[in-house]
Amino acid sequence: MKKIHFILSASLLFFAACRSSAPFEDNDGIAALNKDSLVAHIQVLASDSFQGRRPFSAGETITVDYLQKQFAAAGLEPGNGNSYFQEVPMVEITPQGAPVMKVQLPQSSFDLKRMDDYVMWTENTDPEVSLTNDEVIFAGYGVVAPEYGWNDYAGLDVKNKVVMVLVNDPGHAGIGDTSLFKGKAMTYYGRWTYKFEEAARQGAKGCLVIHNTASASYPFSVVQNSWGTSQLHLDTRGSGRYRCPVEGWITEAAAKKIISAAGKDTAMLSKANTKGFAAVSLGAELSTSMKVKANFKDSKNVIGKITGSKHPDEYIIYTAHWDHFGIGKPDAKGDSIYNGALDNASGTASLLEMARAFRSMKAKPERTIIFLAVTGEEQGLLGSQYYAEHPVYPVAKTLANINIDVINNMGRTKDFQIIGSGQSDLEDYLAAEAKAKDRYIAAEAHPEAGEYFRSDHFNFAKVGVPALTTSSGVDELVKGKQAGEEFHKYYNENLYHQPADQYDPKRWNLDGAVEDLELLFRVGRRIAFDKDWPKWKAGSEFKAKRDGK
Repeated sequence: MKKIHFILSASLLFFAACRSSAPFEDNDGIAALNKDSLVAHIQVLASDSFQGRRPFSAGETITVDYLQKQFAAAGLEPGNGNSYFQEVPMVEITPQGAPVMKVQLPQSSFDLKRMDDYVMWTENTDPEVSLTNDEVIFAGYGVVAPEYGWNDYAGLDVKNKVVMVLVNDPGHAGIGDTSLFKGKAMTYYGRWTYKFEEAARQGAKGCLVIHNTASASYPFSVVQNSWGTSQLHLDTRGSGRYRCPVEGWITEAAAKKIISAAGKDTAMLSKANTKGFAAVSLGAELSTSMKVKANFKDSKNVIGKITGSKHPDEYIIYTAHWDHFGIGKPDAKGDSIYNGALDNASGTASLLEMARAFRSMKAKPERTIIFLAVTGEEQGLLGSQYYAEHPVYPVAKTLANINIDVINNMGRTKDFQIIGSGQSDLEDYLAAEAKAKDRYIAAEAHPEAGEYFRSDHFNFAKVGVPALTTSSGVDELVKGKQAGEEFHKYYNENLYHQPADQYDPKRWNLDGAVEDLELLFRVGRRIAFDKDWPKWKAGSEFKAKRDGK
């Protein structure tokens, strides 16, 4: 990772000069951030008795009850009228897919195997969903981006057809063309969620995203493990919202097999990186089916607040997701509880610490601070999506969202990492606070992975609220970057989304986490008293939404 040393801009110098005139002492609230308290909450939330905290399970009931009691104990007011809960209507969909998908061509036919060659699901709650000799079209990246002069659906009618599209942004299909879109950094147009949304807007019957490990940033096994069983979705009955009845991923090898069998050149996958690329009907038809079992139920977001002293109708929202995967496939040791200690009992515990810190301030925040523990992040950012679409507090009066998703358990670091840099003023605020503590903001390690679009802050960004999320540093205070990179690599390869993600006092060191939380607290505290609102930066794809354009 390349170290980035920030030059102190005029605005940051002004901020530094004005700190002494702030209506609070510099350390006001800081002492309440306590490592022992943080550890205690993590141990409880990640214990086996919480059963992995999956929505729609006994683990959810235990979790939200604990959070409600802790919010009240911290002195937070109920955040939704007289309640600490926001009900989130969901549906658990369990599809039972046919074992194969038949590919019919004019001169031949063959079968693709479910789970091996493709993974398919639906958000449709009809008892059965099917493809029956439906035409498949290769539609490049499936992107409509006027600001980049890009439209893969130009002049194309895909109603009642299946589109097959590439993952990530144009320029990423093995050619590394950084002149397109934002170069190496993924935009939202590259996310698979966008591909399905756009295909639905175009009226497609199905959308299959072509998997490529480098472009997706994870192997096909992640798709198989994540989407091979029942999934939770928001209950959109009565909303009129259209989703493609069939959504899924297809391996690159299977996509190329279809293209070649149709007598086409697989080079079209690379040609799709050319502006003006025209979609191609493959002359192939797909047939398969899924039986669908739907279970409708409400999950819960947990909300507490501290009412502002001068501007109670202006809001700053701290978020963390409380959910994980519950009880699932046993690992090699026979452990089937996905405790999610780091992801995201640690962030949820941090939310509780942040609440205590703000409540302990001698100078009461002038703006209202909201603490929102959301459900369903692991199922597709569902709780934050529901809140953003059904806000308890007006989006237009929400100044910022600061999201905490996985904290630093390695120890103290010199650096701190902003995910999705170049988006909003919140990054400048954080850089100023880090510099004041002799720390620095490091470049995002893998901007091509699109991490900015993969946690709950993103749903706030989509509705125009400046949103900040961070990642732990790697420049370990004593051992340096190599040790930090190896620590993170071990987690990603051995613990992430595994039953082994448990609190381990021999391995965990939360000294750095407390220092990171202090910076995030200081950012929110600044906004709580500042006369100015944080803004989106020029070039952010979310700026127009806040500007009303």
